[in-house]
Amino acid sequence: MRAEGIFIAVEVEDGAATDAALAAKLTEVCPVDIFAVASSGELELVDKNIDECVLCRLCLDAAPEGAVTIIKRYDNDSQL
Repeated sequence: MRAEGIFIAVEVEDGAATDAALAAKLTEVCPVDIFAVASSGELELVDKNIDECVLCRLCLDAAPEGAVTIIKRYDNDSQL
């Protein structure tokens, strides 16, 4: 799954997006509410909050390596 803002894009591996425990953890750690838990327990990305990302890396630290990717669109799509 991917959500794009003007400055930032967020990608989450499909397998990680269906992990209810990871969805809850990401929702808890993100200070700007980019992540939410759907009624199904799966992860949702909150499109309106994507550009609120403060590049804190908390989601990257909470997720298994490669499960979440933060892309800086303003910096030639470099990854955080």
